[in-house]
Amino acid sequence: MAKIQPLPAAASQSTSSNSSSDDQQGGQAYTVWMKSLVFNGNGCTVYSPDGGVAFRVDNYGCKGGREVFFMDRAGNTLIWIRRKGFGMFRRWEVSRCTHDGGEEEATPWFSVRRAEKGGAAVKMHGGAGTCYRVDGCCGRKSEYRVRGVDGAVVAEVARKRTSAGLVLGEDVLWLTVGTEVDHLLVLGLVVVRGLMNRSL
Repeated sequence: MAKIQPLPAAASQSTSSNSSSDDQQGGQAYTVWMKSLVFNGNGCTVYSPDGGVAFRVDNYGCKGGREVFFMDRAGNTLIWIRRKGFGMFRRWEVSRCTHDGGEEEATPWFSVRRAEKGGAAVKMHGGAGTCYRVDGCCGRKSEYRVRGVDGAVVAEVARKRTSAGLVLGEDVLWLTVGTEVDHLLVLGLVVVRGLMNRSL
């Protein structure tokens, strides 16, 4: 599989996240390449700090599809994202997938819809109101932040820089996730944001 060279600072962090369950708590940084590993496909690839593939989205020939699957490196579906509604009522419904004895089960997890000032509001399934907000979600810029209900930044996305300070292309992003948020949830938001802007 493809591999990228980790930054020296990242190499000292925790190692590859090959599954969704072992890597949800500690703070970590990921490299997100907004390209599919499949030739002529659409999607994105998430690399762990050691440079190995951790997660991927492959939409094949369908850009901005109504249904997207976020997978681990082995191809197991972790998140199922579906676009619902039209115009101002459009939203993205996200389900978390589990695998038990070969059977896959999808449980509704959270939904995302556009909000004022070019942002996006995140509501957990069964929750009473917005629990996360994505600032700068609907712009074309690569930089944006995820904030909790108290306004504190829990994750941040920016264009990646090399150890020499060179800024890489707009499709190579550096995602930092705090300890207080589920990493898989944030990665799901990165994918939804890409779908909103039709970059996936």
